[in-house]
Formats: sequence, structure tokens, C-alpha cells
Amino acid sequence: MKVAFIIDPINRLDPGHDTSVALMEAAQQRGHEVWITAANALSVVAGKALALMQPVKLTPVNLVDGLWAAANPWFEVGAAVQLPLEEMDAVFMRTDPPVTVPYLYATYILDYIDPAKTRVINSPKGLRAANEKMYALQFTEAIPETIVTQSKAVIRETVERWGSAVLKPLGGKAGEGILFLQAGDRNLNSMVEISTQQGKEPVMVQTYLPAAKDGDKRIILLNGEPIGAVNRIPTGSEFRGNMAVGGRVAQVDITDRELDICRQLAPTLIRDGLYFVGIDVIGGYLTEVNVTSPTGIREIDRLNNVRLGDQVIAWVEQG
Repeated sequence: MKVAFIIDPINRLDPGHDTSVALMEAAQQRGHEVWITAANALSVVAGKALALMQPVKLTPVNLVDGLWAAANPWFEVGAAVQLPLEEMDAVFMRTDPPVTVPYLYATYILDYIDPAKTRVINSPKGLRAANEKMYALQFTEAIPETIVTQSKAVIRETVERWGSAVLKPLGGKAGEGILFLQAGDRNLNSMVEISTQQGKEPVMVQTYLPAAKDGDKRIILLNGEPIGAVNRIPTGSEFRGNMAVGGRVAQVDITDRELDICRQLAPTLIRDGLYFVGIDVIGGYLTEVNVTSPTGIREIDRLNNVRLGDQVIAWVEQG
């Protein structure tokens, strides 16, 4: 097979952490050609989606004393060539959020790939439909108490009723802009004003889940089925467990409640072409559905002696 990855600049990726690298390694190790491109290198000519792509050869990471160790350099790219994306057997859209206007335009270009020839993971229509915060709201039995609003009065009344809450920008990533709100905090109004751009932009506010101190679990789903999980535990004075803000990772099992959440999501994810997804669960409640470039594979592999990337590519091979 030929497999293309639409990624951020490869020299900025961390081979010991980034799931995109794990997937590329798995494709290469299974004997497939691996190509890379970027969202700003896509175009449509004569009704077909094209990309300026480079072949890439990777030196896989190794586990040394419980940590991933990478060669230097760990990748080698070939000359760029303009190719129809339909020449690829699969295309992984792995550009990191935020979902900006240029990102949305890239998904429109991906619509011009013939799905009978090439599988796009995740579906461009699904990516447009699934804001990583808002998408979870349809699963009412799985989520904690949640509101979405730009109204300072509504947010203040809600926080006073709940006692404490977590505010999330709808377009954020890696824990950026997430705030802990507490009734009686003299800074509450100012934090809400900044987050909502003075009432112009809605935000998500969820009741604070005390179980967050024990970890924010990332569960990886492939075609609606959970294939692995990792717990991200806040450290120091930080209330967020995201790895990007220093959260500690730990081995963890998937509970019956979490399996039930996965079953609730699966039909909708598959319907929307969201085949490779990372969900976040705190204390048995779904908090986010990550579809743009979900991460966590490297940590799950390291802690559980598995190779989830290999499972993903094997699934792609099945067509």
C-alpha cells in the first residue's frame, strides 16, 4: 500500500510521543510506502485532490530503560512530487488543532478524493461535523452536567449553583485556555470576559468532577472499538492532566462504564467516518471526543508492551 499522512512539519514532531510518528512507523514496518504532506500543500485540479508530497523513511524508536529513544536524525525525506491523493490507498489527516478556516478549507479539498479508491482517516465531513467539545453533547447519558454559552450571567449563575466548574474554549487543544471556576472567586467575571471575548464567543462549562485529581483517561477507539487507554494525572498545583501541561501518565484498565460509553458512541462515530478517535473520560463521564489528531499511542504502547499503530494499519489493510 501507499499511505499518506497530512501532518505538521515533521521536524517539529516528537518521535517518542507523537501518534502520527507511531502510525507512520507501523505502516513502514508492515512494508508500505509512507508519504507526508501538509494541509497547505493540497490543491484541486481537474476535479481531483492533489498534494505536494515527499516519501519518508523512518528509523523506529526503541524502548530504553522504559522510555522511547530516537535516532538522530530519525527520518529522511525524499524529493517532493505533486501526486493525486487517489494514488494513495489511505490518507491520514493528522494536522493538529485548532480547527481554523484554512484547516476547514483543507477538509473541503479532501472531499475531492474518490472514497472508492482511497480511505481518508478521519472523514473530512466527519472532521467538520465533530467539534471536539460540542460533539460530546449528543451523548447525554455519558457526559457530566454541561452548558455552552457566551453569557456571563448564565455562566455566573451556573457556577454559583454547582459550586465549581471547568471552562473550556470550544476550539482549544492540549488543555490550552481551560480554567477552574469557583463560586465566590472575585476574578470570575474577568475570566469569563476574557474567555468569551467579552461575550462574543461561546465556551463550554462543565461541572467540576473531583475524580479529575485521580486522572483524565484517554481511550483510543478504532472503528468504534476501544483498543487501549492511558491515564493522565495532574502534577503539582496543576488541575489539568493533559500531557502537554506536564500531566503524568500511568497504566490503566478500561472499566465497564467506559466500555458502555464506547458502545454509546460507536454507531455515531462510524456513521460520521470518525474511525480513529481518542475520547477523554473523568470519573466515568465523557468530557471530550478528539478526532483531529488524537494522541496517546506511544504512552499506551510503552506502558502495556503493545503496538497500537500496528493494529491501526492492519485495519486499514483490510479495506
